[in-house]
Amino acid sequence: MLEKLADIILRCKTGAVLTGAGISAESGVPTFRGDEGLWKKFRPEQLASMDAFLSSPEVVWEWYNWRRELVSKVKPNPGHFALREIEELFDSFTLITQNVDNLHQVAGSSRVLELHGNIYRNKCVNCNTMHDPELEIKPDDIPKCGKCGGQIRPDVVWFGEMLPAAVIDEAFEKAEKADVFISVGTSALVQPAASLPLIAKQHGATLVEINPERTPLSDLADFHFPAKSGELLPELMTLLKEKTTG
Repeated sequence: MLEKLADIILRCKTGAVLTGAGISAESGVPTFRGDEGLWKKFRPEQLASMDAFLSSPEVVWEWYNWRRELVSKVKPNPGHFALREIEELFDSFTLITQNVDNLHQVAGSSRVLELHGNIYRNKCVNCNTMHDPELEIKPDDIPKCGKCGGQIRPDVVWFGEMLPAAVIDEAFEKAEKADVFISVGTSALVQPAASLPLIAKQHGATLVEINPERTPLSDLADFHFPAKSGELLPELMTLLKEKTTG
């Protein structure tokens, strides 16, 4: 089945991939539900919200600084690197991710659409002006926006917030145009991202799912691989290399 998929990919000009928490979990990205720090009496849903930031910005930033430190110690896994190599096989390729950990960029992927933002970026809570990612955030002295005076917040999508319109619109556009669409490590439950594979298939794409667990997408996919992406994707890439150089 993997060889058949490799043959199909090599005939495709346009590709798109959707990645979820599964590929990051294989790198050891924590779920941030630990019991350390000031946030131990909160659930993530209580901290990752505008209400939490407006009422206790210092607690929210303490939590995000802790998250950033943890994520900074995590490295891309073979699945991330395989996706970077697969990108080079297409005339047009887009990697759409629900993850905020920046691991795809660290692995070298050049065309990444981040549906939920990036934990390392900063923006103004009022006017959304982007600020230096290297800006040091002291929870007890949060920097202010030079444009409007608003406090700086992480550039991630919080509970109750809409996904960035331009990003999700482009993601749907790329899904519609894809010859092959690969869903990697995502539950296929969270909207609107869960609709992207369906849109791709409706527009004629070969639909591939790589996930150890079955999801609502599994029966609809042309190829379903119940495997870890860090194992399956390198195997696929090795096969693709053999076919292109052999």
